[in-house]
Amino acid sequence: MQKVSVIIPVYNTEEYLDKSFESLLNQTYTNLELIVINDGSNEATSNKLKQFAEEDNRIQLYELPERKGVGHARNYGLTKATGKYIYYFDSDDYLSSNTLDLLVTYIKNDPVISGGIRTTNFVNSYAVIFQGIQNKKQMVENRFNLIKRDASVNFLFRRDYLIDNGFRHQEDLGIYSDLSFIVPIIAETPIIYHVPQALYFRRRRNDPIKNPSLSQVNPIIKAKDYLRMCVNLIEMNLNDEAKDFIEKQLINYYRKDIVKLFEDEQNIDALFEDLTKALQKIDYENLQKYDWFLKRELNPIVNENKKTFKRRNSRHQLLREVKRVMTAKNKKRRLYRLLYSRVFLKMPIKEDLVFFESFLAKSYSDSPKAVYEELIRTNKEYKTVWSFRETGKDIPGKSAQVKRFSLRYFYYLARAKYWVSNSRMPRYLKKPEGNIYLQTWHGTPLKTLVFDIDEIYSADPNYKANFHEQSRRWDYLTSPNEYSTKIFRRAFDYDKPMLEYGYPRNDVLYNKNNEENINQIKQKLNLPMDKKLVLYAPTWRDDEFFSRGNYKFTLKLDLEKLQNELGDEYIVLLRTHYHIANELDVSEYEGFVYDFSLYDDIAELYLVSDVLITDYSSVFFDYANLKRPMLFFTYDIEKYRDELRGMYLDMEKDLPGPLLMTTKEVIHALKNIKEVSNEYAQKYDEFYDRFCKWEDGNASEKTVEIVFNNK
Repeated sequence: MQKVSVIIPVYNTEEYLDKSFESLLNQTYTNLELIVINDGSNEATSNKLKQFAEEDNRIQLYELPERKGVGHARNYGLTKATGKYIYYFDSDDYLSSNTLDLLVTYIKNDPVISGGIRTTNFVNSYAVIFQGIQNKKQMVENRFNLIKRDASVNFLFRRDYLIDNGFRHQEDLGIYSDLSFIVPIIAETPIIYHVPQALYFRRRRNDPIKNPSLSQVNPIIKAKDYLRMCVNLIEMNLNDEAKDFIEKQLINYYRKDIVKLFEDEQNIDALFEDLTKALQKIDYENLQKYDWFLKRELNPIVNENKKTFKRRNSRHQLLREVKRVMTAKNKKRRLYRLLYSRVFLKMPIKEDLVFFESFLAKSYSDSPKAVYEELIRTNKEYKTVWSFRETGKDIPGKSAQVKRFSLRYFYYLARAKYWVSNSRMPRYLKKPEGNIYLQTWHGTPLKTLVFDIDEIYSADPNYKANFHEQSRRWDYLTSPNEYSTKIFRRAFDYDKPMLEYGYPRNDVLYNKNNEENINQIKQKLNLPMDKKLVLYAPTWRDDEFFSRGNYKFTLKLDLEKLQNELGDEYIVLLRTHYHIANELDVSEYEGFVYDFSLYDDIAELYLVSDVLITDYSSVFFDYANLKRPMLFFTYDIEKYRDELRGMYLDMEKDLPGPLLMTTKEVIHALKNIKEVSNEYAQKYDEFYDRFCKWEDGNASEKTVEIVFNNK
């Protein structure tokens, strides 16, 4: 059994090391040496590496005093390796258990062999992908396609082949040192075999802002590295097949990545010199193969004429946008987006115009509603616009209403001095110059948020990057309590003004918490006056979705049992989260269950309810202002807390009500609600003092004074 030297550069990947090293040390092929190069990592990563080295004598740890980069680390590792075979591995990735076994079995006397690569967001997805695959080896028809991986991982190399031919990673490249290494090898190796069942899992990092991988660094730096790598490869005088491939990749990189960067003209200045140097290396005859449109754009780059290029780029970017409009599924919306960026944003801002939206335009509700009503009560000079999915809402005041994503929607967004919203605005909307954006948010956090989430299990793998981009636009952020302020600062990476007055939406819980107003709401909602009301408000589960932003929910509370046991005394008001896309059919419980999932304002449901049942929704933080009983139906708490999201609170210790796992327990608690309330009275008082003490019914007034009156 020949030895395999696995070379592993490590830089600040402490959170991934357990999984990565486990996948290596548990390989079915056991004759391994792990050459670990600590490339100037932080203390936590360094300590974990030392622990691994102490526990397994196959691990050889080498410490670099300062960061030298992945290219240097891999080259250094090669000088320390003693195995017949070399295998490069990134410290945030992992393997299937027999990956190295398969590669060693099939390499025979070949100098190099490749395995399959999967990119994944999830830690354990390999267990599903690998099931039922039959082992076999196949020749790669076009070996240059292997370069499209942009990586030298999951190749097994003969060590003597690398050393005798002087194949090394380029050390002055921060990102593309892999390509500088693998392209010459592929160029010099006429036949390469591939074992697709030998799987390597490249982890797609989900925190490109706080903890990015090399591929997630600043796009300008990334582009500079790519261009320099191409220049170096072309200057190596590789064979014609390799040179032709590199030149095609360079042109394609320009079309796909650099053109997108040049949508912002400032990036032209940053990249023009590097781009000129790279394109001047391409054979002129090869440039002539491309269409007139592209050649017209590339010629001033090759001729070092930045002024002409900027003029042509501006025109061509517009033409590309028009083309995207013509080929889009929703041509209208694409056209409106084009008008927004090219026309409406160039118009002067309207100093007296305020744009409101709540829960992605699904309702007239929440803190935007409270701020709006305070604004029209005290500041008659402002003109207002509300965004809705369907217009014609019966709302107070003289506000204009626009349908979300209509032409008027984009027009008013571009012209409004103020935006007020409790959820994120579309990422592609550039903020108008001089605009003030009040983000009221929509809850005290129980579940971990954004940069506090370790693994993303939702439908949007780019959640963190997108959130960071969108939240840079916020000028004010509302906070309901000191606890939330600390979390928002960290989890949102937010450093602008925080409005610490409580949530404007909760003013109504103080100002209308009286018998007269409560009875008026009950009459408006056609609710019986002689029954106790239970509000059931569950949240969504990250891993249960139809598509991005559209989550599904399965009702686990047995409504039939509730009706049989409690129907004479109680009725149930059902209110699902606004992310939940499927409507629950409760028609068979007519007269007992009232579905208010589409009702605009949950605050009114709080006021009429005698008891709240929820799970991991932040509604209970708001409901606590009423000091009424709360029950927590947490049938899946272990999965939700430990696998999907993680939580800021210890639910067993901190919540002012019991955690219930079955419908039977819920029924028992409702039948004995006075005893439950007495049991949790002290904990409720502590909870109220921690999360509700800023609330006094005046948050809307204070918010308007700061944001609109500059006081």
